[in-house]
Amino acid sequence: MKLLRGERGAASAPREHETAERPEDERPPARLMALYGLQHVLALYAGVIAPPLVMATAVGLDPSETALIVSAALLVSGLATLLQTLGVWRFGARVPMVIGASFTPVTAMTAIADQSGLPAVFGASMVAGLFGILVAPFVANLLRFFPPVVTGSVITVIGITLIPVAVGWIVDEDPSGAPTGTGLGLAAATLAITLVLSKVLPGVWNRASILLGLVLGTLLAIPFGQVDFSAVGDGPAVSFVEPFHFGPPEFQIAAIVTMCIVMIAIMAESVADILAMSKVVGTGVDSRRMADGLRADVSTALVGPLLNSFPGSTFSQNIGLIALNKVKSRYVVATSGVFLILMSLFPMLGQVVAMIPPPVLGGAGLVLFGSVAAAGVQTLGRVDYEGNQNMIVVAVSLGLGIVSIASPAFFDVLPEGVSMLLQSGIVTATAAALLLNVFFNVLGPGRSAEQGAGQESGPAPEAAAHD
Repeated sequence: MKLLRGERGAASAPREHETAERPEDERPPARLMALYGLQHVLALYAGVIAPPLVMATAVGLDPSETALIVSAALLVSGLATLLQTLGVWRFGARVPMVIGASFTPVTAMTAIADQSGLPAVFGASMVAGLFGILVAPFVANLLRFFPPVVTGSVITVIGITLIPVAVGWIVDEDPSGAPTGTGLGLAAATLAITLVLSKVLPGVWNRASILLGLVLGTLLAIPFGQVDFSAVGDGPAVSFVEPFHFGPPEFQIAAIVTMCIVMIAIMAESVADILAMSKVVGTGVDSRRMADGLRADVSTALVGPLLNSFPGSTFSQNIGLIALNKVKSRYVVATSGVFLILMSLFPMLGQVVAMIPPPVLGGAGLVLFGSVAAAGVQTLGRVDYEGNQNMIVVAVSLGLGIVSIASPAFFDVLPEGVSMLLQSGIVTATAAALLLNVFFNVLGPGRSAEQGAGQESGPAPEAAAHD
């Protein structure tokens, strides 16, 4: 049943206990939105602050400037998440997705900053953001080439590429790659607590099992000296982002070309993440809605530098949380955006969240990120493998997607621009699945009944209608 444009207020903003026409339009009570939104914040916080921390270290910023760009990243993430979930004109797909600082451009931005400084990074980012907004409709029109054999492969790789993040938290980034006995115990305890709570808790509390697991895991870590309270209350009580703190942006051709190439990689990942979200939530994503979502993503590259932040992208971590707790409301994720904005203004809130020990995050992360991979496997289970080459499409896509995990320097022998794109397993898997599906299922006499260009990418045509 189509959502008519004039019905937006009734359809996309149902009352508290009404049944929404789309799963993402449901509105839980305010207290539950706050509870579920906080879960999303805990799942994404480390990911949001990690890229600016890496950049700060790489360019040698002092502690006060580091705190400034971390606050800026939180602010931009919160604003972009509100844009993606609630939507403004043609910006925002109105889906339950978080946008945060992206790791994809960090290598390129570090190289530009070493050579020309942060103003050149910000200038190149702004142009790349404008480029992304302009090409978003063209990228979105590729949706017809994303049947289940492609989306299932990509979603599975997204989950697999996230697992090392959880493992990194458990080992607390120890160069040896081995966790301490305490770290391993805390991760195992958090995982066990989360699983037990998921089984025994009823209703609302069951859906908050990740949050409760993180809280109980952190409390368990206190006697072992793994929770650092010293940073709480350190610094100003209120912090306001200062626009153009590092000076006005500089526009250099080489840096701009590099960041535009990176923007293609960011958009490819965003397409995969939005499709993964649509499968988990059970909503439709047509080309128009995809373009709106991509515009919200890439707008962080255009607006972020004004506030001393960097390009962002959709966060796969939170898709796993939705798959686990079945809370599909975009208003819940919008609430997490409000929390992020508050954390940028009141540093103490972020300091409290930062107290969660990495091994505790890792224990919960195994469940969250594994849920993304499981959603991909579920999609692949609906693919027809008889009388076609779909098995090859899946096999090669998964294999190439995992190459960069097994050997991060594998593609370094290629030209820098190509290497930069292929270092993301998600980009590699997406490109491989798209090309192989076209080769086997679209071109020539070998095309199967499951044609890449003729299938819906969402669950149902009715669900694909957009405000």
